[in-house]
Amino acid sequence: MTNMFCFQCEQTAGGKGCTKVGVCGKQPDVALKQDQLTAALVGLARAAAGQEPGEMARELMMKSLFATVTNVNFDGAAIDELINQVEEEINRLGGGQNFDAALLWEGDPDIISLRSTLLFGLRGMAAYAWHAYILGHEDAQVTGWFFRGMKALAEEHSVPEWLDLLMEFGQMNLRCMELLDKANTSAYGHPVPTAVTTNVEAGPFIVITGHDLHDLKQLLDQTSGKGINIYTNGEMLPAHAYPELKKYPHLKGNYGTAWQNQQKEFADLPAPILFTTNCIMPPRPSYSDRVFTTAMVGY
Repeated sequence: MTNMFCFQCEQTAGGKGCTKVGVCGKQPDVALKQDQLTAALVGLARAAAGQEPGEMARELMMKSLFATVTNVNFDGAAIDELINQVEEEINRLGGGQNFDAALLWEGDPDIISLRSTLLFGLRGMAAYAWHAYILGHEDAQVTGWFFRGMKALAEEHSVPEWLDLLMEFGQMNLRCMELLDKANTSAYGHPVPTAVTTNVEAGPFIVITGHDLHDLKQLLDQTSGKGINIYTNGEMLPAHAYPELKKYPHLKGNYGTAWQNQQKEFADLPAPILFTTNCIMPPRPSYSDRVFTTAMVGY
């Protein structure tokens, strides 16, 4: 495949859409696979209609939407595996009507815009719902809305009906953020204003980036007492404000700036980098041997 279409982030070429290769580094074949995965999730939502989605269907819906968020997963084989799992679950639920992935970006421009707003919103909400889920928190209304939203995505709606859907989604997204806040504060305490240094101390260290506080907590536990310092990067900066995380003395500070600068800032970094959530760009050869990923992140 030599062509693609992706316009789900602020980096997109010319502010219109990436059609040859993603500005973020996403290749056309991966963009197509992500569209196919999205279409499969429409089929999953259709297959689950009228019944209670089981644990496997719920997890696949969240994980797969999460995997298609900007800068999460550039691994075509991993996307293929998710497609296969979704199709297996569709068959287990009794089958469903397939959806043509090409139709995601075809039609009246206003309708494409409204449909895409819903799709991109669902993808973002899935990332946060998954973070709450791995901490043992799930809201049936939030999870159910993924199925409602993905089914509605492939249906015909008037502009007012699309706007009503988006308003309903907005309320559900707020509910999801409240769920994630409850999950995080239950696990790590309520965040407080915290001064964070950007100095790097002597000695071995690891840089961790992304949003996943659960992954950070595991890393802090695994490196405790071993003389290895931990530095956050990009979206992981707020972790320093949580009492149950800031109490680790080897959580030292923040390295670098925003995720879009990583290829330059990590070029000569003499340390491993752990990527969580939506922050990875295809690593440059100068540091690719030191890159590690968790959850849905891949390249």
